[in-house]
Amino acid sequence: MAKQPVDGGRGKGSGNVKAVQKKRSQKNFLSIVGLVAAVFAIFLIYQFTKPETNAAAKIDPTTPLPEAKGYSIGNVSAPVKVIEFADFECPACAQFFTLTEPDVRARLVDSGLVQYTFMDYPLPMHKNTWPASNAAACANEQGKFWEMHDLLFQMQDQWNGFATSRPGGKFKEFAQQLGLDVNKWEQCFDDQKYVANIRAHEMEAGRQGASQTPTFIIGSRRVPGSISYDKFRAYVDTALAEAKAAPGAPTFGGDTALKKGNP
Repeated sequence: MAKQPVDGGRGKGSGNVKAVQKKRSQKNFLSIVGLVAAVFAIFLIYQFTKPETNAAAKIDPTTPLPEAKGYSIGNVSAPVKVIEFADFECPACAQFFTLTEPDVRARLVDSGLVQYTFMDYPLPMHKNTWPASNAAACANEQGKFWEMHDLLFQMQDQWNGFATSRPGGKFKEFAQQLGLDVNKWEQCFDDQKYVANIRAHEMEAGRQGASQTPTFIIGSRRVPGSISYDKFRAYVDTALAEAKAAPGAPTFGGDTALKKGNP
């Protein structure tokens, strides 16, 4: 009977080696794929969670600040002047905007009794407030500060620090919604063109003794906090009485048309 060829186990061993090498190659390939995927995931997380550049960081401390003029509506000859120092990300400011400001505008500003000026007072704990002020200043270039102001407060929960660390996209949506020239607005926003103006507002808030937001200067009185319309009206009435009693005080009256101010 013919003998069967004997390979001494060499054929079987060669097959095992190839199988081990194949498994090792597959394992190395999967490890490389996993590593690349992990690096890419970390990159995406960083891109979507890193804060946008804080506008305040780009201010050269040696550059003189412009005059803090604010954004004004109402009769320029109104007997009572009101300044609001506010932070777009401040919940109390949004509360005042929702509950009190509509009556202030309709009953005091539109009547010609009050000229109302808004100034930025960005608080350090609100990481998205500087970009919001920047967005509003750039909208002002196209005559839409107050429209952007209103949207920022109405939609505060969509762009504040709890909602996102990169609010610029939402602000761009607002610019589109308001019918702005978005390319022009976006260039202004990216260049942080009005950072010095915002800082000037902030410095004026400190000079006026504001220590919280909102803070109002109604006539000669500093009024902190979100207050009701009745309290606001009482301060206005006091300021009006003082204005009328001042020597050479003008007679109340004038155009009630809204007028846009400068930042």
